[in-house]
Parts: sequence; structure tokens; C-alpha cells
Amino acid sequence: MPDSTSPAKLVTVFGGSGFVGRQIVQALARRGYRVRAAVRRPDLAGHLQPLGDVGQVTAVQANLRYGWSVERALKGADAVVNAVGILYETGRQSFEAVQAFGPRAIGEAAREAGIGNLVHISAIGADAESDTAYLRSKGLGEAGILESVPGTVILRPSIVFGPGDDFFNKFAAMAQWSPALPLIGGGETKFQPVYVGNVAEAVAVAIDGGAKPGTIYELGGPEIATFRQCLERMLAETGRKRVLVPIPFAVAKIMGKVMGLMPKPLLTADQVQMLQSDTIVSEGAQADGRTLAGLGVAATAMDVILPTYLVRFREHGQFERTRMT
Repeated sequence: MPDSTSPAKLVTVFGGSGFVGRQIVQALARRGYRVRAAVRRPDLAGHLQPLGDVGQVTAVQANLRYGWSVERALKGADAVVNAVGILYETGRQSFEAVQAFGPRAIGEAAREAGIGNLVHISAIGADAESDTAYLRSKGLGEAGILESVPGTVILRPSIVFGPGDDFFNKFAAMAQWSPALPLIGGGETKFQPVYVGNVAEAVAVAIDGGAKPGTIYELGGPEIATFRQCLERMLAETGRKRVLVPIPFAVAKIMGKVMGLMPKPLLTADQVQMLQSDTIVSEGAQADGRTLAGLGVAATAMDVILPTYLVRFREHGQFERTRMT
């Protein structure tokens, strides 16, 4: 916790206006930090200001592809968080540019500025040798930022859920018009969904100095659920009955290649490839205490959060009368 008798420390949060980023901004503001959200479109980041006191949260323009903008965003900062990430590539926003080159650029700029307190959001399964472009870029990004600032704390979450997520919301929206939902690979892939608020709290703990420098933490929720179970839970929350259709990975990959040509694809071939592996906290991380619990953060169950934002997908929204059993 920042010392109340001295000027509040400044934390630059790259990607501060995104799904995870804005939760991080709020968690840091609550601890008394001044927060500078470094985003590509600060004119669209006005929603961040109410997350703190007057003047506590500001937004500046930054693009990880341009080193000068990164350096400018770090001017005067005491700590840095990188929460920039993409799920699919569009134009110049490639995995290589955003998730491989970007973290290295932040690390190099932080080193030059003498900033040693860094937290980087990655993903479970990140590996510079991965067969998937997404996880490969995540692995390269980790290596780049650690090479520049060895004390960087790396946080690898499983799929992150909460208001504005790209998982439950995506399938809930699809269920509004489609009579069937796809179970890629039969729906047996295992996830350990982690609440976005818990991820943000883990970042804040690390910025406070509560994490071991240069350590990779894996963040998962209190339960492991298969792809099928996640969709079944979503349907139960939205009160909709839909057919879950198993789709073999080979067929799904073809679908992903076709959908990947869309501006905002529902599925890509790279995502299909990732679904062939489970996304859960490893036994090694659990044994070493490199988890939410190890950071002192209590994991929030899906049942607590899902009803708060999936209610809008019910046939009559939040005004739908609850049936008595």
C-alpha cells in the first residue's frame, strides 16, 4: 500500500482500457496509486476516469509498435503493467507485433528509465516453441520482457471471465439466434476459468511487492470445467435450451480457416489448435505456491459472477420472472 504521507506512486498500465486492463486500473486506484492508462485511443478511454478520484486516473496515447510512444508513457512512472493482448490478428495488430515484440519494447524502455517493478499478463500454455501462433507469441513476449527486466513478475491466467469477457458473452450472444452451439473437439477441453477481478487483484499485489520477482504465476479459478460444462452453465444462466453439437478438431480447423477471414472471427484455426490442450494450473505451480492463493488472493467461483452479467441474455433480460421450483 502506498505511503499516505508521501506522493502517490505512478503506475503506467499498457492496455488499461481493455477488458482486463480496466479492472487493473480500478484495483490500483483503490490502493491509492496514480494510474496512467497507456492506450491506442485515449479519446475512447473516458470510462476509466470514474474508476479513481478526480485526477487519479489519466489516459495517454501509446502504441507498442512505436518505441517513442512507449518511452513517453513511462516518463516519471514508478511501476509498469502490461495488459495488452489480442485473441486474433487484424491488419498491423499481429501476434508478433503486439504479444512478442511489444513486451520486449516495454521492458527495454523500462530498463532505460530505471523502472524495475514490472508485471506482465501472459497466458497459461505460453511457450516460445508452441505450435500455435498465439501461445508462441506469448512465450516470446515473456522471454523478451524478462531479458530486459529479469525481476518482472509474469502472470499466466486461464480463460478470464467477467463482464465484457470474450468467452461466455460470445456463446451467450450466439445462443440468442442459433438453435445449436459447437463443441469443438467434443467439448472435452478443460479450463480453469478465473474471475477478471481476481486477476486484477493479483496484479495489484505484485505491484505492492507481494510477489517474488522474476517468477511466473499461474492463475486459475476454484474449479476446473470442460468446454461442454462451461456452455451448459451459460445456458442454465440464460434460461435457453440449445443443442450442443460435437465437432471434430479436423472439421473445426477448416471452419476456423474460413471464419478467420472475417473482420471479427468467431473462431480461428489457431484457436482450434489451442483447444486441443487443457488450460489449467499446473501441478508444479500449485506445489510452489505460484498461484492466486500463493499471492493471497481468494479465487471467486463462476456461480457468484456469471448471473450478474449473463442475465441480459435471458429472453426477457433482467426483468424475466424467476420461476419457483
